[in-house]
Amino acid sequence: MKIANIKASLHRHEIDLPGIGASIETRMFVFVEIETEDGRKGMGCTGSFLPWAVMPCIEQHIFPLIKGKDVRHTEAIHHAVWKQLNNRAYTGVISNALSAIDIACWDLRGKAENQSIAELLGGFSNEAYTYATFGYPFFDEQQIADYAKKFLADGHTMLKMVVGGEPTRTWKDDVRRVRAARDAIGPDVDLMIDANCWFDPHDAFMLAKGVEDCNLKWFEEPIQQNDARALADLRSRVQVPIAAGQMEGHRWRYRELVTHHAVDVLQPNVLYNGGYTEALKVAHMAQAFNLPMANGGGWPIFNMHILAGVMNGGPVEFHYGMWMTGKHFFDGTPDPINGKMRIPDRPGLGFTPNYDALRDGRVKDPEASRLKNRDAHGYLLREAIPSLA
Repeated sequence: MKIANIKASLHRHEIDLPGIGASIETRMFVFVEIETEDGRKGMGCTGSFLPWAVMPCIEQHIFPLIKGKDVRHTEAIHHAVWKQLNNRAYTGVISNALSAIDIACWDLRGKAENQSIAELLGGFSNEAYTYATFGYPFFDEQQIADYAKKFLADGHTMLKMVVGGEPTRTWKDDVRRVRAARDAIGPDVDLMIDANCWFDPHDAFMLAKGVEDCNLKWFEEPIQQNDARALADLRSRVQVPIAAGQMEGHRWRYRELVTHHAVDVLQPNVLYNGGYTEALKVAHMAQAFNLPMANGGGWPIFNMHILAGVMNGGPVEFHYGMWMTGKHFFDGTPDPINGKMRIPDRPGLGFTPNYDALRDGRVKDPEASRLKNRDAHGYLLREAIPSLA
């Protein structure tokens, strides 16, 4: 199954939140499709970061280098990219581009061998635990409480909320928001918080100390730049477990988090860290240090395979916006049911592209991809949501 062609395109979806109705979140992703010389097709994705650089990286740099290689030879493909395009271990654009290509290669291999990617990665389980990310940064205390109850009523058993991200709020406001969520769901439901690298070390410490009695499952990416040294210092001073890793581009950055004792939970995301080939290396490294893994950064329909495939896989993140985006653009994607999801019994990724939706949602003009009135994560800014004023 030799690579004959690779195409990359950008797609956009607007997310309406029940009870608000307005498009409060924009999700974009780069869709990649590999076609082999014998006419087979496999797909992959990466997120919205620098898409106008990622797409030419895929089509103009990586494709000419790996054209004619067998999609099953992922080590050879990665070696060629590392050796000839990335011998200084850059992350960002090239890691994202390689991730999408690698996912498509594993999709093709799974289809050829009539196995799911989870089976190919180790086949530890055909299901995984799930958690729902429900708490947008612009939610106030009452909205946090209301939506926490709503998601519990919908059958979710673990919940995550965003802290930070609002320039007009302080860590003290987030302490109140976290307490409102905990009070709403009771003491026994797992609750996580995610700062998306928002805080400096001091404010991350103050927030963590302020919510230590809330029995949090983890505090995700609390400190700017995922500074391994600062994370390790924070972890040694607070009782809240620390999680990080969704945007790290390769195994060496994960090694830094591990050897600095910076995290309790490691969070590779196959859309950004080199795909399944690199994520499997991270999983095995984590096993050697007795570290569990979980999904951070959303896109559950892709990350479910690595977390179900390995023995130290943890819960899959059903971030509401990315969950709805996956359901819109792909057919046959699984949903969480009572805190668990099953890997589809179809080969490869287990779902298929909805080409009509992909066509309708395609973004061809860079101007159309600008997130006006949005933060870096695609969330509508609070002042742009009249119903939340």
